[in-house]
Amino acid sequence: MAIEASFTIDRTEFPLTAVFEAFPDATIELDRVVPTDNAVVPYFWISAAGIDELTADLSEDEGIEAFKIIDRLEAQLFVRIDWNLDYASVLTGLVETDVTLLSGFGDSENWTFEVRSADQASVAEFQSYCRANEIPVRLAQLHALSPLESDGEYDLTEGQRTALVLAYSRGYFDSPRKATQADLADELDISRQAVSSRLQRGLRRLVASSLITE
Repeated sequence: MAIEASFTIDRTEFPLTAVFEAFPDATIELDRVVPTDNAVVPYFWISAAGIDELTADLSEDEGIEAFKIIDRLEAQLFVRIDWNLDYASVLTGLVETDVTLLSGFGDSENWTFEVRSADQASVAEFQSYCRANEIPVRLAQLHALSPLESDGEYDLTEGQRTALVLAYSRGYFDSPRKATQADLADELDISRQAVSSRLQRGLRRLVASSLITE
């Protein structure tokens, strides 16, 4: 039976800590694309007020081999990261075991990774790898594979879909609004910045997939 799981880890236990040290309110989200080479999770969005002033050389982190800013948008950076796979981390755990990363999101407190595997044994193998390499991941959720949702064509992450559906059902998009981002954050048990990022990225993907043509 296919399994989906969610793991969390303190932000200090994953590369990119320097971003949060410089910008405590920052959020970092995996841009879920399928690379044409063997790169592992190469693209991320970094969001924070003033993030365009980032001066830290992230390539100095022992878990990062190379860091490149691809584009600069308002309060956001789109970056490519080549990881040092000789440094044991959650990412090397993905490489060494039969689990697939669905989404990754980090804020000033922790990182959350959603993964999928063909069976529960693969998830257990991933956990064993982390324990053996002293990577303190915590299992947050474990459940059978969810049915394919209608938003699959829009390439939303599970976190984005959940935030958008909750926002709609609670009246966040109504005028006047019946819920705030803080309300949604409390219900999802994540930070307000995380809610803001998921809504923004999710809406961007919905628009790009449904309204923008060649």
